[in-house]
Amino acid sequence: MQVTTKWQGKKFFQSTGPSGYTINMDATPAWGGEGNGASPIELLVASLAGCIGMDITLILEKFLPSIKQIEIIADGVRKEEAPKGFASIELTFKVDGDIPDYRIWKAIELGTEKYCSVSDSLNAVITHRLVLNGVEVYKD
Repeated sequence: MQVTTKWQGKKFFQSTGPSGYTINMDATPAWGGEGNGASPIELLVASLAGCIGMDITLILEKFLPSIKQIEIIADGVRKEEAPKGFASIELTFKVDGDIPDYRIWKAIELGTEKYCSVSDSLNAVITHRLVLNGVEVYKD
């Protein structure tokens, strides 16, 4: 999968992936941006919650008529020192409906441990390349 992210000025970036949708990312004014989009770290947590949520609905597909609401609250605790990534992320699943708790819990476990590509990607190896003025000058 390829996603292209382009600088739009100041701290504002736009990303477009295979779906064709554009995602705006920006810093708050306190960090030199204009607040024209979500922060990248906020999108990471939203992606995690959305991915597991989609997996849960897939796993529980035959029970969806009995479910009235699924709300996922992601609470990330960031490290004190730079780069200030997440030390932990707690996901709280609020579900309303006529479905046994053990079925939802099993779907949460399967989504997180087996199916969610976002949670799996948080352990990915990241490499870098630098192309300056059309010439590759560095590569990990």
